[in-house]
Amino acid sequence: MEDLKTKSIHHQTVKICDDLKNSSSYQHIFADIQRLASDPTVKADDFKNTLLKSMQDSGLEARLKNDIYRWLKMRRRESYPHEAFFRKAQIHWDKRVHKSLNSMSNELGVSLAKPRGTNEREEIATKWNELNNFEVDIHKYRPVYAPKDFLEVLLNLKGPFKDKPKSDLQQWEFVQIPLKVKNLAELRNVFVEIARGEPILNPSTLSSYETERVILGEKILSKNYAPLAQEYLKKGCPRSLRAKLWVLLLGAEVKLSHKVHFESLKENVLQYDLLTDKLIIKDINLTASNDDQYFVFEDVLYQVMLCFSRDGDVLKSLTAQPAFMQVVLKGKPNVPENTTVFPPSGVIPFHGFTMYAAPFCYLFDNPVDLYYVFRAFYLRYWHRLHRVCSHPQGVVSLCLLYEKLLQCYEPSLWNHLKKCRIHPLRIVIKWIMRAFSGHLPPEQLLTLWDMILAYDSLEIVPLLAVVIVIFRKDNLMKVNTLQNAEAVLADLSSISVVPLLQMALMKEC
Repeated sequence: MEDLKTKSIHHQTVKICDDLKNSSSYQHIFADIQRLASDPTVKADDFKNTLLKSMQDSGLEARLKNDIYRWLKMRRRESYPHEAFFRKAQIHWDKRVHKSLNSMSNELGVSLAKPRGTNEREEIATKWNELNNFEVDIHKYRPVYAPKDFLEVLLNLKGPFKDKPKSDLQQWEFVQIPLKVKNLAELRNVFVEIARGEPILNPSTLSSYETERVILGEKILSKNYAPLAQEYLKKGCPRSLRAKLWVLLLGAEVKLSHKVHFESLKENVLQYDLLTDKLIIKDINLTASNDDQYFVFEDVLYQVMLCFSRDGDVLKSLTAQPAFMQVVLKGKPNVPENTTVFPPSGVIPFHGFTMYAAPFCYLFDNPVDLYYVFRAFYLRYWHRLHRVCSHPQGVVSLCLLYEKLLQCYEPSLWNHLKKCRIHPLRIVIKWIMRAFSGHLPPEQLLTLWDMILAYDSLEIVPLLAVVIVIFRKDNLMKVNTLQNAEAVLADLSSISVVPLLQMALMKEC
């Protein structure tokens, strides 16, 4: 048994080393180690120990540990039940989305991808910092799909069931989906600090506790050690330290190579016109531009989202790569050099997609800094919210968790909604798919996202959705249509995340 454990550790170490060698940070770390090795403090007769001491003193050891920590967060791979079935369902959905894109392209007489003309290229370059002044006709474009469309896909999943469910259950519940989700007791074991009712910094109230948190947070940042930062976030994060702590946790420090990469993405935006550009502009117009909390960030969002759509590293980084399209640039011969992945990131924007990035505008003034933190968040969490998969942090599991918690702890409300033919997921799918972005006030939303990072779990999203629905139970029991139920839950401006989560997890079974 000990031999097997040793071999497992060895194989894991080899895998980590191989992956780190292929990472963008490897060259920087390797160059720094070479410099340390030539330092007089590193002795040839005790090379290993003196080098390790120098790495510790210089902070290089902490950087290396952080890289390994992030690798474990991103590359951790387990076998999940019925992966093949869910993978097949996602491929089928991808084909539907691609068909819709092609239909839109043919219907409007526009190409999926083409080189920009000289005048258009120069205009975008000139207006890069104020892209809302770039004139583009988007009225004829429509979102490829919205959360309610994706929910239909999830509700119609037909899979490998142990027992064939009754038709009524299949119509109303996710119970036919053979995935295991946590119950309330198991959630308490995950969100321990919240469940115990321990003091957690609440942005809606100012106190001396915030001063204590700032002092401790600065000490954590001086250590430059991501696992410590993760533990720190569990007790709440002062707004003045949030950006630095998120950068540390996500490994999103911007170096020269990152700036060069962002410039190359910008250049691609200038060079090529993609149909998804109009979808992104349309989505920003429909969401952030119409939101009192985010309209001032319109120009930054254009930059970030257009560059994101060109980032091939996103497609390479996703462990379960989505299906993607390959198209030939309009007006070019059909040869490999004129063929491009469409879009290069592999991500087709849906209605509300922009809201994954919008809240980061409150943390970063620089579009490049904002871009890399948003991209890191997307690769670790957000991509799971709009893809069919069996991952326990995927949207299917999160919807199932919401459904089971609501059915278990408020059966009267569940039965009322069912009697009125209002599927309980229809009233919260936008919250879950967007992790509440655009629904909660920004400071409350960022507090929720602190918790996602602190516990490395998206399960807190359906948990909050359940407790808000329960909180509005009395009014929901008085309505009998989906439209009126949505109206009851439309305004979340008075919601305070921390007390509600504590109420949910401290609730007696």
